[in-house]
Amino acid sequence: MDSCDSVGRSKICDVRRCKKRMWLSVRVWPPYSILLCTFYTSHQRILAITVKRCIFMPISGEKEVTMRKVLIPKKDYVKELIKIIRVTKDEQKLRNLLSDYHEKDIAEAITFLTETERKHLYHVLGSERIAEIFSYFDDAEMYLEELSLEQAAKVISYMDADDALDVLDDLSESKKNEIVSHLDADAQKDVQKLLSYEEDEIGSCMTNNFVCISEELSVREAMSELVRQAGEHDNISTIYVTDTEEKFAGAIDLKDLIIARENTPLQEIVSSSYPYVYEHENISECVEKIADYEEDSIPVLTQDGKIAGILTATDIVELVDDAMGDDYAKLAGLTSEEDLKEPTIVSMKKRLPWLIILLFLGMAVSSVVGIFESVVAVLPIVICFQSLVLDMAGNVGTQSLAVTIRVLVDEDLDTRKKLALLGKEMKIGFLNGASLGVMALVFLGIYIHLFKKYAWMSAFLISGCVGISLVVAMVISGFVGTIIPMFFHKIHIDPAVASGPLITTVNDLVAVITYYGLAMVFLIDIFHI
Repeated sequence: MDSCDSVGRSKICDVRRCKKRMWLSVRVWPPYSILLCTFYTSHQRILAITVKRCIFMPISGEKEVTMRKVLIPKKDYVKELIKIIRVTKDEQKLRNLLSDYHEKDIAEAITFLTETERKHLYHVLGSERIAEIFSYFDDAEMYLEELSLEQAAKVISYMDADDALDVLDDLSESKKNEIVSHLDADAQKDVQKLLSYEEDEIGSCMTNNFVCISEELSVREAMSELVRQAGEHDNISTIYVTDTEEKFAGAIDLKDLIIARENTPLQEIVSSSYPYVYEHENISECVEKIADYEEDSIPVLTQDGKIAGILTATDIVELVDDAMGDDYAKLAGLTSEEDLKEPTIVSMKKRLPWLIILLFLGMAVSSVVGIFESVVAVLPIVICFQSLVLDMAGNVGTQSLAVTIRVLVDEDLDTRKKLALLGKEMKIGFLNGASLGVMALVFLGIYIHLFKKYAWMSAFLISGCVGISLVVAMVISGFVGTIIPMFFHKIHIDPAVASGPLITTVNDLVAVITYYGLAMVFLIDIFHI
């Protein structure tokens, strides 16, 4: 600091500015603490400052200002990029300026440019940089069409095989085949290999962007081989090792390779129990296992144990996200996740199977209501509160379903834990039902007396019937919403198949029988309302 005076356990410092940086100094008041860092204003770089209840000391007789935290405004790189692209005329200068920005931000900025500006940018950046940028587009079809066939093929050739396949999947079949035929030999081979896998196989998601070395090398030789391969492959944090037969033998963390002695045999630092998957494994069956390991990449092996490719952390996140999307779709009563761009007929086919099943379940519920026609004929007011009981039962069942599926996915439950979960959900249903039942008793009783002109006794008997029905229906709904996904999980069927609409329909059936049954027994047969 330029100046700093000690005052007991506190320090009083001034604010000083120099050409490229600003020193920020504060007075620290015990028992509060402060972590003091420097603000760099040059080159738009700022180091973080964390302050816990500090007082900035005035330089020129100003009052002390108490601050709890310093908020640093977030930079809008997309706006910066748009301005740079439109203002900078010199191509070399523009290329140098854009080299400081991430490809994701450039990809977002491109969406705001005109076609003429984009074509100029493609020319400036070149095919290799454009390939990195295009891999961040959700739909690259429009931008690929702005390139010539040869240039589009060159851009895709520079991509990792899995990214290239994602881009090609956005194109029409004829356009895809046309571009694939113009790819260079290596890229064409990699893309054709991925296209040979089924969509639900792990091999369709892997990339060939990885470093692989032989276990017979020394640490020094391995470092040299790593440097050589790093020119083509940038996934170097994990190095894969093969044996003399080129079969997978394990993996090495880059950190371990760096700190190892140069003459140490490579086998001493190889993790031979490193996780892996096979190329023809079903994605849905092994995605949970992959996510649990929390590695930055996992090798994909052929049936004879050789490395076919790897799954990167990005690939793993996408697989988990897709799995969650499918589970969410099943909870909503769809056969698979929908896409905004898919045809209406395709979306209709995904929804129709469950709707047909629910139609017949709804008929069953309606026929049960028909059994209680005599109750409605004698006491018509009970029908007013039917939807209240049914809705609450459905909501509780869906909540229990969501909790149970989450627990089943995240944990391995034995019988004791499953019974504990079942008891807990029923207990929650009872307590919530009791709370809502008391509220229904009071408020519905007043409502029925004031607006429906029933006597106080009759009004509270009816509202009491609704309250008791809520308690019973919510306890049973908690039980059903928990036991059904457990049953599906037990017979090795995805618990999400026990979807929200199914649980709701089953609970409707239970709630109707409970509500009208209580009304018939207590209100009509016992109290003769």
